[in-house]
Amino acid sequence: MVIIKTMEEIEKMQKAGEILANCHKEIAKIIKPGISTLEIDEFAEEYMKKHGSTPEQKGYEGYPFATCASVNNEICHGFPNKKPLKNGDIVTIDMVVNLDGWLADSAWSYAVGDISLEAEKLLKVTKNALYIGIEKAVIGNRIGDISHAIQEYVEGEGFSVVRDFVGHGIGRNMHEDPQVPHFGRPGRGLRLMEGMVLTIEPMVNVGTYRCKIDENQWTARTLDGKLSAQYEHTLAITKDGPIIITKQ
Repeated sequence: MVIIKTMEEIEKMQKAGEILANCHKEIAKIIKPGISTLEIDEFAEEYMKKHGSTPEQKGYEGYPFATCASVNNEICHGFPNKKPLKNGDIVTIDMVVNLDGWLADSAWSYAVGDISLEAEKLLKVTKNALYIGIEKAVIGNRIGDISHAIQEYVEGEGFSVVRDFVGHGIGRNMHEDPQVPHFGRPGRGLRLMEGMVLTIEPMVNVGTYRCKIDENQWTARTLDGKLSAQYEHTLAITKDGPIIITKQ
């Protein structure tokens, strides 16, 4: 069941989104060769707490960290650890902020030092894909219009879109209806209505879209070991177009 939000509720989510977006801005300042993803995780958790919010991911179905930190060929749900990031890595930091019971969710991919031309293109295409999807998030369109626009663009750039993980509704719960795939056919799926709040979060791979899950039962990585990136925003569907709740 899709839970429609009032503008008052959307405004509460925007306050959570502001904390999240500002946290990403601060993370961008500290990411460099030598820092560990565990240090980034600790920084993010402390930042949320200083601003009166909590990390919704921590404890979710037993997940032990405040963020997901996915490096290089990790697609999503990477565990923060003590291993220092090195020059040339890319890392995606994904987090969900809970402020007074309302949630905001955003992932961002970062370059660590100087990265390869292939990695640069991957980050650019993945970020572009996010905003191409958001452009389709208007009243009267269908979920498939978002999905198709992202897939068509990404595959046209020579990359692939992950199938196993999708966007979703969000509000007081991290995962609500509807699901928002990043691949599919236009004109299909649920019609978008005013008051819906969604995440769009394309995960894009250099090689195959197929993945495998680590022994921790959380971390997904590319089946062929090639790079993956992700960008994600939470957005609200309004009569004036999509409002990006996690806008940086």
